[in-house]
Amino acid sequence: MGDEVKIIVIILGVIIFTAGLNCPAFSHSVHYQVANKGISVRVFYAEDDPASYSSYEIFGHGDTIPHQKGRTDKNGFVSFLPDRQGKWVIKVFGESEHGMHGAQIEVNVNENLFMDSFKKPLVAKYTKAFVGISCLLAFFGFLSLLKSWKRGNTE
Repeated sequence: MGDEVKIIVIILGVIIFTAGLNCPAFSHSVHYQVANKGISVRVFYAEDDPASYSSYEIFGHGDTIPHQKGRTDKNGFVSFLPDRQGKWVIKVFGESEHGMHGAQIEVNVNENLFMDSFKKPLVAKYTKAFVGISCLLAFFGFLSLLKSWKRGNTE
């Protein structure tokens, strides 16, 4: 073979090799990027009892179809990356020995796509106060019942 033929074979080999690098066979790999972004919510029944593997749905402002669906992790965490600002609603459906429990968490996301604030239901904010008032009402109701029994009024 002449030198010209060797050069043509080498050039063709390089072209075929380079074209082979861009073939679809290489597109089957999984690529990823790790970033310190997103919002996480921990859902729990008690401080030491996470809502593990509970199903959830996340809706952005005005969404009718969930932005994200899934299950919490073993520690009860839901993490997501909002794609726009506004009010985001996380609906969690937890199941325990006592049956189904649900929570709806509202998270306000600012223009930088970070959490601005979140809203808890009134009962969740003041659980101790509600329990305390309920105990007091039950105590005085029981006293009233005892007094009426002592007087003979059982109606």
